[in-house]
Amino acid sequence: MTQDQDTAPAGNQRAAADGARLPLREKISYGIGDFGFNLYWANISAFLLIFYTDVMGLAAGAVGTMMLVTKLVDAAADPLMGAIADRTRTRWGRFRPYLLYAAVPLAITGVLTWTVPDLDGSGRLLWAYATFTLMMFVYTVLSMPYSALSGVMTADSQQRTTLISFRFIAAFAGTTLVNWLTLDLVRWLGRGDEQLGWQLTMVLYGVVAVATFVAVFANTRERIEPPPQQRSTMRQDVLDLLGNKPWLVLFVLALVIMVTIVMRSGSLVYYLKYYVSRPELTGLFLGSYSVALAVGAALTPLLTRLVDKRRLMMGLMAGVGVISCAMYFVPKEQIWVTFALNTLVGLLLGPKSPLAFSMYADCADYTEWKTGRRATAMTFAAAAFSQKLGGAVASAAIAWMLAAMGYIANQAQSDASRLGIVLLLTVIPGVVALLAVWVMRAYPLDDAALARVEAELQARREVGT
Repeated sequence: MTQDQDTAPAGNQRAAADGARLPLREKISYGIGDFGFNLYWANISAFLLIFYTDVMGLAAGAVGTMMLVTKLVDAAADPLMGAIADRTRTRWGRFRPYLLYAAVPLAITGVLTWTVPDLDGSGRLLWAYATFTLMMFVYTVLSMPYSALSGVMTADSQQRTTLISFRFIAAFAGTTLVNWLTLDLVRWLGRGDEQLGWQLTMVLYGVVAVATFVAVFANTRERIEPPPQQRSTMRQDVLDLLGNKPWLVLFVLALVIMVTIVMRSGSLVYYLKYYVSRPELTGLFLGSYSVALAVGAALTPLLTRLVDKRRLMMGLMAGVGVISCAMYFVPKEQIWVTFALNTLVGLLLGPKSPLAFSMYADCADYTEWKTGRRATAMTFAAAAFSQKLGGAVASAAIAWMLAAMGYIANQAQSDASRLGIVLLLTVIPGVVALLAVWVMRAYPLDDAALARVEAELQARREVGT
């Protein structure tokens, strides 16, 4: 039987926290949680916009505004949830209990979000506002503690990178499943009724997601506690973050990169359906892209042993920017060239998430090293705020640009509308990715600086033991 946090010997907890290798079972169990999260997140990124416009029948411009407003409301809840999680005290730890208690509510709200109500256009729009906001709120209650959990399972930076690589391998596996199978599941389960097909697909995804969250709760342990003398307020946590230069750089970087990712994934479905006129390739394109993401994530621990995290992130985003811009010049008849370039972009983006989340945990260490205070969940929550803000901007930009270019759902598009779709997949996210390279230049925690922070923190913890 696995020992719980309350009964594990203190020496074993300290050994794990000090950098001993985490058990493989614990790494896998932690990672599988993001498989569950991406049954929702991948659907939001790839299909929710086209679900609202082409299935629910909402106007593209109204959907753009709705997605921006709802995601901003959700993003504002992230720091609050982070502060609550940091101050939670249970015999199971600070973060793990949320994975148990909020799992079923997320499954229920997910089904409601992908339900088309028997209402007129205005009523359906209000339904979309309400259900998407509620689902994303519950998603935050789960995802903030889950992200913060990686920062308290071990104090070793390389172990964290490996742990988070497991997370994103599983995340991209979930994304692959969603991208490859969702539209087929909608057809199979709906048997000609697309609206019913979406509902039943989300029921299936919800059941699987609940199982993954319970597995994380049961098989992971929290080992790092804030300094015992720490007494800080939420205001102090925020001030600590604002004085943390590495975190500030990552805040901007997360926003910029999320614009790139969501804009590319959200526009690809439109690109294949309306520009290339090959909608049957959607599963293949998105699925191979997700496999490439997973391969890139799996390579991250090896890459970070060879290349400094900062320089690696800059090189990856430079490659994404150049290749995305190059895709603009590929004629639509050469669809397999586009396929190859899109898959290569996925391979380059794969290490981005493990790198960024490992860096967030490093930033929590940096705050503790600099101030003597630690707010792990707040660090991740405020970073998630930035990511959701970037995702909101990207989703709204897609919908607004489609509306401005004269997009009409389920009809042949004008030349202007097709041009807008191509730009949304290629040049615009490519330029944004190149902007990320410039932002990352300001990140100060190279390998040498991080090693110094880790060593000094470890010395303090040994003194306080």
